[in-house]
Amino acid sequence: MSTDERDTIAPDDSATTTETATPATTNRKQPFPRGFLDTISEGWAERPESTPPQRAQAPYATARRAAVSAAFPGRRLVIPAGSYKQRSNDTDYPFRAHSAFAHLTGWAADAVPDSVLVFDPTDDGHDVTLYLRERADRTTTEFYADATIGEFWIGPRPSLAGVAADLGLATAHVDGFAASEADLVLDEDDDLTRFVSEMRLVKDPFEIAQMRLAVDTTARGFDDIVAELPRIIDTPRGERAIEGVFHLRARTDGNGEGYDTIAASGPHACYLHWTRNDGAVVPGDLVLIDAGVEVDSLYTADITRTLPVSGTFSPIQRKIYETVLEAADAAFRIARPGVRFRALHEAAMEVIAARVSEWGLLPVTADEALDADRGGQHRRYMVHGTSHHLGIDVHDCAQARREMYYDGELQPGMVFTIEPGLYFQIDDLTVPEEYRGIGVRIEDDILMTESGPVNLSADIPRTADDVEAWIARSGVRG
Repeated sequence: MSTDERDTIAPDDSATTTETATPATTNRKQPFPRGFLDTISEGWAERPESTPPQRAQAPYATARRAAVSAAFPGRRLVIPAGSYKQRSNDTDYPFRAHSAFAHLTGWAADAVPDSVLVFDPTDDGHDVTLYLRERADRTTTEFYADATIGEFWIGPRPSLAGVAADLGLATAHVDGFAASEADLVLDEDDDLTRFVSEMRLVKDPFEIAQMRLAVDTTARGFDDIVAELPRIIDTPRGERAIEGVFHLRARTDGNGEGYDTIAASGPHACYLHWTRNDGAVVPGDLVLIDAGVEVDSLYTADITRTLPVSGTFSPIQRKIYETVLEAADAAFRIARPGVRFRALHEAAMEVIAARVSEWGLLPVTADEALDADRGGQHRRYMVHGTSHHLGIDVHDCAQARREMYYDGELQPGMVFTIEPGLYFQIDDLTVPEEYRGIGVRIEDDILMTESGPVNLSADIPRTADDVEAWIARSGVRG
């Protein structure tokens, strides 16, 4: 039965009953007959109230809420989880709670739609309550007739007491929540939105552990892809086969992907956000795979590797690949606590500008291209930035102020990407023909510590020689 059965199903109009249900909204629903209505609420075993142990994230979420409370004294704050979003007709996308809601509650992949976290001001801070839709009693129409939230349709929903014990947080039924015009509401109030975004710039120990888990799971997904390369090559839409192989790992070992997988073979690798993934994976080409597993806590990895489909880089492919690797390593070398975040990009760009100038691709010198006001000619071949923060969002902390993000200083506990690339589009007449249609990106996830950067994804092969050896183990031969 498909999810478009969600409409409430009405009882048979000919039956006399005290049951009420919203009328059917389509022309294909079957009414419930008298016998069903008389018996549906009977014959169910008791559901004992369980008290789960408090989850490991709960103390960290408590500390985060305390920081929010201290920043907004005397103000009522409303942090919604969000609702289902329509995909088509009466079919929705899978629900994912708002990142700030998940961060402040510790409720992640198992969060309930339409929940609301509310900070009510008190004399010494805030009383914080999580409002959610509790499970429906089986004597109610909702249980069997509402396909959006009825447990007959979607499975058991959590109880107020169970969630309270799990999260270490007071709970109440969502029907008791009432908004007011004076509320500061997430994504409607700039100060609140900015604050909860900047809170995530430095990760706590729980978050760092989850980032390591996400990277390790993603590494297994990349191993799966390489192991399946022979079959992928034989599949007419091999890019989609790559996406499917990675999806199996993401759903088996995590919550899913943190973003749409990019599986870009041949000239498609030059399109930075290629997610159509409908092309063939052809020996002799490179395939750029940008993918990340989102684990159940909603923290996600973001890793890119570029592979020679035949198992061996051609001389021109290797030259481009090793330049990108050189740029990534340059950015990694200068990363230290106290260094400006933007310096990572600047270090990578120095390498990119120098190499494309050596290759005769620039109308100016490398130094002229690097001029902040009149340069940028090298950016034709790498238009994106080198780094972004990473965490519960793939582009985490996106509402942080520029002085805290791009112009901010690296601090221990920050997690970010280093991801330079070179992309020579198939119709770019400014480059020799042998460059055209080649796109390379290498992306790693970096944890800053007191003693310097740690590449969380270093175990995923990244040098040209290691990548070739990796593919050779899969049985692909050039």
